[in-house]
Amino acid sequence: MYKLFKLTHKWLGVVIAALIIIFSLSGVILNHRQAISSIDISRNILPREYHYKNWNNAAVRATVKLANNSILAYGNIGIWQTDSAFKNFNDFNAGFPVGVDNRKIFKVLAIHKVLLAGTLFGLYGFNQEENRWIKIPLPVKEENVVDMLQKGDTAIIMTRSNLLFSTNLKDFQIIKLPKPENYDNKVGLFKTLWVIHSGEIYGVAGKLFVDLVALIFILLSVGGLILFFSKKGLKKKKSDKTIRDKFKKTYKWNLKWHKRIGWITSLFLIGTTLTGIFLRPPLLIAIANARVTKIPLTELDTPNPWFDMLRRIIYIPNEQAFLVSTSEGFYSFESNFKNQAKRFNIQPPASIMGVTVLEDMGNQNLMVGSFEGLFRWNYATGDVFDLIKMEPYTRLTQIGPPIGDYKVSGFSADFHNQPVVFDYDQGALSIGYGAKVSIMPENIIDNSPLSLWNLAQEVHTGRIYGVFLGMFYILVVPLGGILVLFTLITGIIIWYKHRSSAAIQF
Repeated sequence: MYKLFKLTHKWLGVVIAALIIIFSLSGVILNHRQAISSIDISRNILPREYHYKNWNNAAVRATVKLANNSILAYGNIGIWQTDSAFKNFNDFNAGFPVGVDNRKIFKVLAIHKVLLAGTLFGLYGFNQEENRWIKIPLPVKEENVVDMLQKGDTAIIMTRSNLLFSTNLKDFQIIKLPKPENYDNKVGLFKTLWVIHSGEIYGVAGKLFVDLVALIFILLSVGGLILFFSKKGLKKKKSDKTIRDKFKKTYKWNLKWHKRIGWITSLFLIGTTLTGIFLRPPLLIAIANARVTKIPLTELDTPNPWFDMLRRIIYIPNEQAFLVSTSEGFYSFESNFKNQAKRFNIQPPASIMGVTVLEDMGNQNLMVGSFEGLFRWNYATGDVFDLIKMEPYTRLTQIGPPIGDYKVSGFSADFHNQPVVFDYDQGALSIGYGAKVSIMPENIIDNSPLSLWNLAQEVHTGRIYGVFLGMFYILVVPLGGILVLFTLITGIIIWYKHRSSAAIQF
């Protein structure tokens, strides 16, 4: 059995070394999004699935019509000024820092004769005199502005964890959102494993520690390859003593440190691997709905019951209530935010990737769009109607990928005053809605690369392998993780056997 473990560790380690290095490097990049936000990758060198065509890949999230009848289209392409025909486009991104990640726009709002832009890295206001965007400081730690709206003379700014009010866009009041009904002060197991895997559970220090674990993975993989080829060199260079001694010295030095670093860090390596394989399907399904106690003295141990949960917000005047989309469903808040939030008993179909469209359709109906599709949801009765297929929605009972037939990434009603749906894969859709949108201009395509962070995310999650594996790409992470685990465990067994043998001989 020992010989089998030894052979397995050697050959399996050689086979998956490249995969380990790729996952480790991409993981380090993912841990430092803002630091590397200025680095972009041309989409021309990537598979065609990553090329822009017909406004796909979440190019447009939404539009806003200005007083001069011009339109601002915004999303992953930043902000571009156009007309109702979507033909002529002018770059409207001056002032944002370099890098496409810095102009990833979630919301544009016109209020008090001022344009606001909610971005991945903060709130910006458009300075008409300088004709550029200027950052507006927010009194919160995380500044990822996911949504905004106007209520009277008040601007309401939503980040992933906080809601802020301002009447002058200078002074911001942080609203203490009440707890939801039946609040258990627990957090999803998925979220817990996520922050453990990335190191975020202990803030910057935790991230740096996980970066170190990733570097150890790389060292062990490179060291393992050196051991493999050094031993091959020893066998081939029997007649040349000088070269043979050189290979032998390299082999012994690498073997010593490969074993020492491996066993010292084995628990952290196994922990990182285990948490990673549960963050992707199909193992994700097993933990998707599980809730656990918050780990004390960590980033999760916060009195804010909405920490990292907020996604979209809308105000319903007739109800005098705010409806909020969160990572755990839709909730209703009274306009004064005094009483507990109420979770709707019947939820609309909404992908775990988040709600991308949220519009008031009147008569207690909301338009809700996500990677599940686009639906009219009556929040009073719970009735759901598919706005693309134009038929009542039927909930699926079987377990499958958390996406629908249409991955809705955006919506606009400003194209010749007709609704346009933007699908992540297909782009602008004319299914049941108006005429075909004009083709995507070359100047937008040329100025809209993919951020290095997004490329690392595609690699780390295994999605990029879908180019040649199709839907089987979802098995790359769990199967790869299991192979890594087996390599680590066999390595520990080999080390323990050597250590026991040495102790007996002594």
